[in-house]
Amino acid sequence: MNWHPAACKISAKGGYLRVIIDASNVAHSRKNDEEKPCIENILSAAEELEKLGYEPVIIADASLRHEIDDKEQFRKLLEEGKFQQVPSGTSADHFILKMAEEEDAKILSNDVFRDYKDEFQDINSRRIPYTFREDKILIGTSGKPKKVKNILQKICNEALREFERKRIDAYKVKRGKKLSGIAIAKEAIDRISRSQEEGLEPRLEGIFMKLPLFERFMSMVEEVERTSNYIIFVLVHPKDYRDAVKYAGNIAVTVGDRLKLEHAPLVAVRNDLFLKPGTFELNIMYSEDVMEEAPYNVNITINDHDYSFVKKNSRNIASTLAARIGSWRFPIVSVKPSMLLEKPGEFEVVLEKGGND
Repeated sequence: MNWHPAACKISAKGGYLRVIIDASNVAHSRKNDEEKPCIENILSAAEELEKLGYEPVIIADASLRHEIDDKEQFRKLLEEGKFQQVPSGTSADHFILKMAEEEDAKILSNDVFRDYKDEFQDINSRRIPYTFREDKILIGTSGKPKKVKNILQKICNEALREFERKRIDAYKVKRGKKLSGIAIAKEAIDRISRSQEEGLEPRLEGIFMKLPLFERFMSMVEEVERTSNYIIFVLVHPKDYRDAVKYAGNIAVTVGDRLKLEHAPLVAVRNDLFLKPGTFELNIMYSEDVMEEAPYNVNITINDHDYSFVKKNSRNIASTLAARIGSWRFPIVSVKPSMLLEKPGEFEVVLEKGGND
């Protein structure tokens, strides 16, 4: 088979859409009668990729030149620069994966690169499988990019740690209880009853430090106090938000009547990214402890891979943080991509003075 580099598709980054051929894997996938890896497999793969509009880049490990069925042709293609050989003593798998990452290329290989999944988290979305049917190679498709598991929770955790470094307490319970209006009311009644029996007093220490414009804060608190001594933040998964809001009025009345409170509690439903669908948690606070505004805004710098997903969920992040630190209003959450954060899952969180400043 004659293979000649041809014109290829243009990628979004302005270059050809490259596919790195794992030459050793492809050559060994179908051997000749003497059980030797076939150079024809590599050439067929390159030709088929070109037909599909890609630019094939052939990378072979150092040992393949001694194993291939047609050593002379292999040597000639190396000299012509059509094949590239990994330096002796270098792992071909790691070389290929690193090159694909740096050049944003795909990889034609049936090797799943299991030993490198921790270092290269996007292997599934880069690797293109293939199969031979008689003398024809069939090129498969790569998997969809996999979002890093729990990246939103990891970002929220890091932000909450930053708030705590600023001496702002956060509600930490994340296990979740089965969601229903009755379950929320019972949990609230039980928690408030225990707080009354134990004689807990509102935690006023630090209020002045949390909100510099104290008079504005007190006007908000006084307004709330006319209706309640308690604010119940109901934390739910975003999918359950609308249903939980429907319960809010009945929960407030039920808790107020059962505990014979002078004023029914204020019930505020908040999206919480730590909770699974169908579950809830309660952050119950004295109204005096609730901050009118979050004292810090949140700046998130994220890798390109996760940018769109995190940006789309920025309001859910803000809701999660506000409810857990006891802020009535959400902090401003800004999300920006950075080329310096190369791997999926990489991010940085920085707090910036907010509130009324």
